[in-house]
Amino acid sequence: MENEKNTDLEPTLSAANVEIVGVSFREAGKIYYFSPGVFKLTLGDRVIVDTARGTEIGTVKLGNKIVPRSEIVTPLKSIKRIATAADLERDAKNRELEMDAALICKKKIAEHRLGMNLVSVEYTFDNSKLIFYFTCESRVDFRELVKDLASTFRTRIELRQIGIRDEAKMMGGLGICGRKYCCAGFLSDFVQVSIKMAREQNFALNSSKSSGACGRLMCCLRYEHETYEEAIKRLPPHGAVVMTPDGQGTVTEVRPLAEELKVRIEDKEKDAIKLYKATELKVLKLPKNKKAAEDEEDVEE
Repeated sequence: MENEKNTDLEPTLSAANVEIVGVSFREAGKIYYFSPGVFKLTLGDRVIVDTARGTEIGTVKLGNKIVPRSEIVTPLKSIKRIATAADLERDAKNRELEMDAALICKKKIAEHRLGMNLVSVEYTFDNSKLIFYFTCESRVDFRELVKDLASTFRTRIELRQIGIRDEAKMMGGLGICGRKYCCAGFLSDFVQVSIKMAREQNFALNSSKSSGACGRLMCCLRYEHETYEEAIKRLPPHGAVVMTPDGQGTVTEVRPLAEELKVRIEDKEKDAIKLYKATELKVLKLPKNKKAAEDEEDVEE
């Protein structure tokens, strides 16, 4: 009877789970889920799949994995095949065609006198569509440009306007840390970064050290946010009145990770700013505008 009970449960457990693989179509791009079918795939394998844009070649970012059906949107499209040598050769050829297409498009933009900045060009694997990514400070009428490009390349043309963060992701480069941009290296989606995070980490808001190549606050401010937030909860805030070994003073700077604070000592002759460990201080009075200041700092950048 016990064996029969286990047998009855197997179809239910199987129906509740599904096997997937994660595929990305560009470096640090978003990961899409597909059904592996009969294929056993590992990280880095190149595969051919059907997408809404047509047939594409992608890179496996997540090998075969069983996940609950409730965690994904079904039905999943299947992997068509593992990329062959001919597929890889065609993909390399497409990259060359994209460079040629970029030169032609820039020439056409100049001829039509459009205020557009071409960022990147992308062919679908089956050459059924050619996508041009651009930035523009204002709206432009590019209908004539699309017609011109369509007659030149004899395929479907799509012009897609992107933001400055997307531009930095596509162009790539090195940040002030000396490493590849996070967005171009491993971030599949942009993280939310706020002015409050920069202030908590003692970055000047008008400083180049707090801004990335895109001109927005650096994505890496997010990485240590929780650590700073927990440390700040244990420390007196900026503007708090505290008692120090040298007398009463006001907090002028907070160093969360070191748990140190700079305090301006109230001296009748002159003000002296000294550095103290948090354990050396006793809070006498919190700033009245602390709550209002926190609300103002939490505006998203």
